[in-house]
Amino acid sequence: MNKILFIGALAVTSCALVTGVQAQAVRSSPPQTPAVLDYAHAKPMSLPRSNRSPTSQQAASPTAIQKLFSSRGVVPGSDSGDGKLSPIQLVPSVVLPTAGSALGGGVTSQEYGTSNHVFTTSRADAFFNTTASFYPYRAAGKLFFKVGAGTSVCSASLIKPGVIVTAAHCVANFGIGFYSNWEYVPAYSNGSAPYGTWTGLTAFVLASYLNGTDTCAVAGVVCQNDVAVIVLNKKSGALPGTRTGWLSYAYGGYSFNPAGQALITQLGYPVALDAGALMQRTDSQGFVSVADANNTIIGSLQTGGSSGGPWAVNLGLPPVLNGTGFGTDPVHNVVVGVTSWGYINTAIKEQGASPFLFTNIGVLVNAACAAYPGWC
Repeated sequence: MNKILFIGALAVTSCALVTGVQAQAVRSSPPQTPAVLDYAHAKPMSLPRSNRSPTSQQAASPTAIQKLFSSRGVVPGSDSGDGKLSPIQLVPSVVLPTAGSALGGGVTSQEYGTSNHVFTTSRADAFFNTTASFYPYRAAGKLFFKVGAGTSVCSASLIKPGVIVTAAHCVANFGIGFYSNWEYVPAYSNGSAPYGTWTGLTAFVLASYLNGTDTCAVAGVVCQNDVAVIVLNKKSGALPGTRTGWLSYAYGGYSFNPAGQALITQLGYPVALDAGALMQRTDSQGFVSVADANNTIIGSLQTGGSSGGPWAVNLGLPPVLNGTGFGTDPVHNVVVGVTSWGYINTAIKEQGASPFLFTNIGVLVNAACAAYPGWC
């Protein structure tokens, strides 16, 4: 099991105090009844929509940020996946137009919506190349699951060899109960599962989300704990992380500056972009909005289906340095949030993510790893 790198003298004490007092993880009942998923007709999980006016992109009070992120830590991931393929064709591939053909060379322009929050959303795959089949991209993927009789789809990413992180609203209906039959497809690409499919063994969410008492700026939409983890079943004794590697994750504002700002890279499979067939990447400066349940907000073109996709800092392989040094918080490929919600007015083009705190992601991962240590 990877060790947590604590940042700040109070980190260990703070973590110990909150484990059972402020937050409690609740798990779905394993094993689940097997079900046939309809990959071809899976519907994007509706992105929760806020009816609030967008928050100004002004820097948050350093005092408020220091209070929110009083306990910090980062858990390193691993790029040691062997990359061994076991492709399965889930649905027929489709012919997609050449990306950015109007602009040439697959280059898209930087955009912004009525919020004036700049971002760039493009295919994760480089021009004519399957970038998504390489680490760190291949540690992210699509998440299929059953909602009633239908099949829905979200996004997710590996943060342990056999544990994925996604949004709580992709695991449970706020204040009501769990969905079922999750199936994770790492690096999904135009109908193909290059590393196979991995069924969910059990899911964990916080009790406050499941029972509908979570702290929310908009009930059930803009909440502090829209975060969940899913433990995946082994196949022939193996876990998906042995093939793809897994991402780091952190809590307590890792890579955020004292004003609550960070450069975020969002990965996901929004169905409105390339019909959800390809992984999409968005880059934008995120800021903490205290008025929005301390959520981080970025500019983004992504839509339904992107829910649960990772928000990472320092995405990519670090360079070898010569005559210079890294800055503060230099660990690469660190998940610090997951796509949670957007606005009813889609012209705003912003999305939000619950803050990663020890009281949510820390408690959830600890609960999953305590129940299934061999998966971590």
